[in-house]
Amino acid sequence: MQAQSIGKQKYGIGKLWTIFGGILFVYLFLGFMVFPCLDTLTSIFSTKDAAGNADPFAVIRFFFAGNMPTFVLNSLKLAVLLVITVNVVGISIVLLTEYFDIRGAKILRLGYMTTLIYSGVALVTGYQFLYDKDGILTNWLLQYFPNIDRQWFSGFSAVMFTMTFACTSNHALFLRNAIRGIDYNTVEAARNLGAKPFKVLMKVVMPTLLPTLFSLTVMTFITGLCAMSAPTLLGYNSINPEIVRLAGSTTADEAFPQARAALLSIILAMFTILLLSVLNHYERKGHYLSVSKTKAKLVKQKIQNPVANVLAHIYAYVLFIIYMTPVVMIIVFSFQNWQAIRSKTLDFSSWTLINYFGSQDYSYTTSRGKTKIRPDAISGVFANEKTIGGIRLSFVLSAIAAALACVIVVVAVNYIFKHKNKKRGKVVEACLLFPWLLPTILICYSFRIFFNNEVWYVFGNNLYYGENVRFLIIMAYTVVKLPFAVRMIKAAFYAIDEELEDAARNLGASALVTFLRVKLPIVLPSVLAVFALNFNALFTEYDMSATFHSSHGTSYAMVIQSMCNEEGRDGMNMNASGRRCASTVFIMVISGLILYLVYGVGARDLGERLAIRERRRKRFKAVCGKLGLSRAAAEETDKAEAHIE
Repeated sequence: MQAQSIGKQKYGIGKLWTIFGGILFVYLFLGFMVFPCLDTLTSIFSTKDAAGNADPFAVIRFFFAGNMPTFVLNSLKLAVLLVITVNVVGISIVLLTEYFDIRGAKILRLGYMTTLIYSGVALVTGYQFLYDKDGILTNWLLQYFPNIDRQWFSGFSAVMFTMTFACTSNHALFLRNAIRGIDYNTVEAARNLGAKPFKVLMKVVMPTLLPTLFSLTVMTFITGLCAMSAPTLLGYNSINPEIVRLAGSTTADEAFPQARAALLSIILAMFTILLLSVLNHYERKGHYLSVSKTKAKLVKQKIQNPVANVLAHIYAYVLFIIYMTPVVMIIVFSFQNWQAIRSKTLDFSSWTLINYFGSQDYSYTTSRGKTKIRPDAISGVFANEKTIGGIRLSFVLSAIAAALACVIVVVAVNYIFKHKNKKRGKVVEACLLFPWLLPTILICYSFRIFFNNEVWYVFGNNLYYGENVRFLIIMAYTVVKLPFAVRMIKAAFYAIDEELEDAARNLGASALVTFLRVKLPIVLPSVLAVFALNFNALFTEYDMSATFHSSHGTSYAMVIQSMCNEEGRDGMNMNASGRRCASTVFIMVISGLILYLVYGVGARDLGERLAIRERRRKRFKAVCGKLGLSRAAAEETDKAEAHIE
């Protein structure tokens, strides 16, 4: 009798938690996904004319009569051409490092994957450091071609060049995995039937990669359509920079800017929904190739034609130079003083750590002959107040948002699997994937406009005012990262054996205990990987930061972007360019470390971990033997090491 009452009590508490969680989920979904976007949509048709009368089609007429179509066409032009250039370069780098036998492939691969450790505003500023009007390469070209235009690296061509190499990251990850999964038996069979190498590549290898290539093509198109950092910094009139500009404008500056920004956001959303629908339809058709039951590892193919082999090597190393030059130059010049950086000349007598640590005063002479001193006008990344503030703010906001997204998704996916045969599970999953249908700029713009008032839904608070904007940024970060977290963590839940859950239930464990002690430890590595990748992306995020930019919401990316605006003005921020280089290096180190922990240490299976542990133990014993340490001391150290692992 007592056991029954306890069971009913547990059931009642569990039911209450389920109801509370459901209400909270609906509240967050409606308040931070549906209502802001609906407000953006309705704002298009709520404009008024000069007399104050409602004119629901004023923005539509202005769209066709003004220059708004130019921004849409420019974004479409960029997206279409990026699909071509990114696929050409992306497929090339994967084939050169994974399919063909190219000398130095491991080194080439590291160069091609540098875009994984720095992206967005950091990557664009790296290319600017080389190619802009005062860039290293531009100054070098002027020595041989004095009539060259210093502004050659700007506009559409500069954006195309930068984004072509920046957007091959997905190819380096996903297409590489796809080509490594090819069954070599099929390649060998085609060669035995007399097929030439090029025919094998086109008829056997490429069809296997088509599903992955199609997904990459759609995502590249969306990336080009929603491009923000490159068009903003390199001066190209596309949709996203115009939305951010209009969001900060007022009716005193131009006609109904907010409604125009909303219309551009909705246009982006329509393109995104259409493309993702096409991608989803293609995936459901199930484009699979049958392979042999005993899969053989792919063996790299030698290029038999000597001329083609030489050309392939030249092409591979030209791409390597393009990828690596900005990285190397940024690292080298981050250790140069501000005079060398300003003149873009490498001076071996100018090595310094001032761009990273410490500060110096700067003395200068005014036009009237007076000498003035600016205290701490030369400062390093970790000594500059604004830079430290940006790092601290981005670190905290990104960590909270990444963790919050993981917690929400883990709880939600557990619920989805618990009710996988019911509509409620599918509804919850659809709600979590909803942000994938919308471009990031639409979500952020909707947040900025909807919550820039005393909104009843958040108890009369203005979330865009003062320090409240930080909470708004966290929510935007979280919403945007939910779909990715769902896809990754849901895949991890499939690895849970249902018999484990049944066994825990038979032993009397409650649903909460089963989740915490059985399910969570199994999916925890994937959850931590998702947290790391989300944090990595958010830490240097630019698009959302530009939308929410304010005195209380200046992220690290915005600090980097605006770092050189006041460089040298009245003797202030004399080494802003050097600090920007050092900031980019800092981002590379953080991103590289996270990627190593996720794809290096985190990707090792149990056998690899045990082998590494055994090698470490043998190495330690050998060192102990040479140093003459006692066997007992070595065994104690082994036990301590095993306990730590």
